[in-house]
Amino acid sequence: MCATFIVVEGMWTWYRRNWRATFVSSVVQPVLLLLAMGFGLGSQVRSTGATGGHEYVVYLAPALLVTTAVQIAAFQSTYPILSAFKWQQTYHGIAASPITPGQIFAGHLLWVALRVAVSGAAYLLVAAALGTLTDVTVLVSLLVAVLTGVAFAAPIAAYSATLPTEGQQFSSLFRFVVTPMTLLAGTFFPISRLPAWVRPLAWVTPLWHGTELSRGAAFDGLPLLAVAGHLAFLLALLGIGTWFGVRTFTERLAA
Repeated sequence: MCATFIVVEGMWTWYRRNWRATFVSSVVQPVLLLLAMGFGLGSQVRSTGATGGHEYVVYLAPALLVTTAVQIAAFQSTYPILSAFKWQQTYHGIAASPITPGQIFAGHLLWVALRVAVSGAAYLLVAAALGTLTDVTVLVSLLVAVLTGVAFAAPIAAYSATLPTEGQQFSSLFRFVVTPMTLLAGTFFPISRLPAWVRPLAWVTPLWHGTELSRGAAFDGLPLLAVAGHLAFLLALLGIGTWFGVRTFTERLAA
């Protein structure tokens, strides 16, 4: 465990000098999206059953929290992983110490969790100042966002560790996975509004499960069985991704 924190400390040492490069994408961008979609477009949306009876900006706020978490996790688990293996080779340097590949992978996931938590907390402070939060239970939504981000990061980081290329595959990942998931997994409207044949695609995305849990925490709650199902999906994805990640990190560092 101490070795994992050493990995995180190394990432923090770099980040505290370069955090400004990510401030816009991790804090300013989701706030601007909340303003544009919530107060702009949302002013034309009626409070109906589709929004749970809430104003659209209130309906949107907890979902954007999870969406931001997924986007941060996706970026942190693509190019930085490839760079640490191929370009800067920092992971090879760490692996030359007693720190194991599994501990390096765990350190990466913990770093993703910290990035998501800090960015999510900043977003919630602004959202609260704008009057878009309904209850302090939205803090549970922050925990959900962290879990969703880490669950998504694990398999992506594992995949990134296998790439010998310059990362051309990441363009397809963002174009055909992250962006459609953001648009169609319930962030901006209930997936019940999608064609029936599209809904199963939303059901297998971590973002939909995280969004449902986040809104449930922020508003009136969810049935216990639904909560258990969403959590089971996210934890299973995290477990599978972690197993795969430890394996790919070990193979890459042994090469």
